[in-house]
Amino acid sequence: MTTTTSTLPRSAPGRTRRRVRLPFSVPAALVLLGAVAVLALWWRTTPSVDGGLAGWTTEAGRITGLLAGYGCAVLVGLMARVPALERGVGADRIARWHALGGRYTVSLVCAHALLIILGYGMTAHTDPVHETATVVFDYPEMLKGTVGFLLLLAAGLTSARAARRRLPYELWHLIHLGFYLALFLAFSHQLANGASFAASPLARTFWYALYLSAAALVLWFRVLTPVRHALRHRLRVADVTWEAPGVLSVTVAGRDLDRLGAEPGQFFRWRFAARGLWWAANPYSLSAPPRSDRLRITVKAAGGHSAALARLRPGTRVFAEGPSGALTASRRRSLPSASRHGRPAPAGRGGTLLLAGGVGITPLRALFETLPGDVVLLYTARRPEDLALRGELDAIAAARGARVLYFVDEPAAHRLTLTGRELRRFVPDVADRDVYLCGPPGMAAAARTALRDAGVPRGRVHHESFEF
Repeated sequence: MTTTTSTLPRSAPGRTRRRVRLPFSVPAALVLLGAVAVLALWWRTTPSVDGGLAGWTTEAGRITGLLAGYGCAVLVGLMARVPALERGVGADRIARWHALGGRYTVSLVCAHALLIILGYGMTAHTDPVHETATVVFDYPEMLKGTVGFLLLLAAGLTSARAARRRLPYELWHLIHLGFYLALFLAFSHQLANGASFAASPLARTFWYALYLSAAALVLWFRVLTPVRHALRHRLRVADVTWEAPGVLSVTVAGRDLDRLGAEPGQFFRWRFAARGLWWAANPYSLSAPPRSDRLRITVKAAGGHSAALARLRPGTRVFAEGPSGALTASRRRSLPSASRHGRPAPAGRGGTLLLAGGVGITPLRALFETLPGDVVLLYTARRPEDLALRGELDAIAAARGARVLYFVDEPAAHRLTLTGRELRRFVPDVADRDVYLCGPPGMAAAARTALRDAGVPRGRVHHESFEF
């Protein structure tokens, strides 16, 4: 089934709020600079290495331990949900950095434990099993360090892609909370046993500053800010509405919500003061442009948390972390001079294609209403009844003279085959447009390939994954 709305005179687009995007090189350079500082810390506190191979093995263990400790603090900082970082870089890219950094950190922790045991064992002329027992049970703070190591290992193993797909989000979130306990235990262990900290008050000051800064970011942005927003803006559930089979919208009412600075295309992490919903903050996109008194999310009731939203009652208090995400109007690479003066942009010059799959329509619906210039929306779903928010999309298209095309897998005659040729057939000037993409992982991967084949430059494809 394919529907194209008739073209009516366009209304004047609103002004696009421009944001400065944070280059990838800035946070990467800061993280690298910190790692260099950690290596300099080891160098300054290690005048010489004695003992031949045993000494070098032990020092390698200390270096990997210091870098692992530094990596833990960086991981916390990355997931502290600092607005400037998430808006400038993108929450999905930060999540990928966090996952990559987690793998490196777990590897460093394992290397640290292995090298220290081997180095101590060579010095004492004991086997690794005996030396492991000696280190764990006889050295001060080592039991804490061992528990921290096991908790960190559990968080790393359950974050592997194969395990992550099989675990409910809520269970994965609970296991990940153990990372904070692991961090506390590792911090205590390093200060008590680390030779670099025993020899240098400056090193201890540096380590305290590093960890306290990471803790302050988490406390401010993940604890205090949501509570402050809930109290200041009086966030409460106003209404719950079914939009399609298994898809519902939650409208959140409040006051002065424009002061949150949310933009179409962004998301919040929502926590509802209701049974089973208060302890985990899940990311859901705004499915309508934010208003001063209303925010709305549209959710597919697939997991335990999202399905429980149907039981929400009006008046339930809401806590929101955000806004987050960089899938906004500021992502567009070009804005023609005609649209800057309020006149419609010619097709192919500053135009935009929105490509949505399933519940991925939620952030794109808000952008469909607000993006200036010539906008085309391609929306795919499994069945006709799964096309959520269709009435709103048709009304927006008619009001602004935009095009919206619907495709479904069943019946197969109305399916969209995601190829470059098919995209050029429905949107001939696709190669000249900015493309906003949101949908399930398989659909998004196929769409990126099709867009590349259609001649769309990689820098014009804007995609933000919510598979955290």
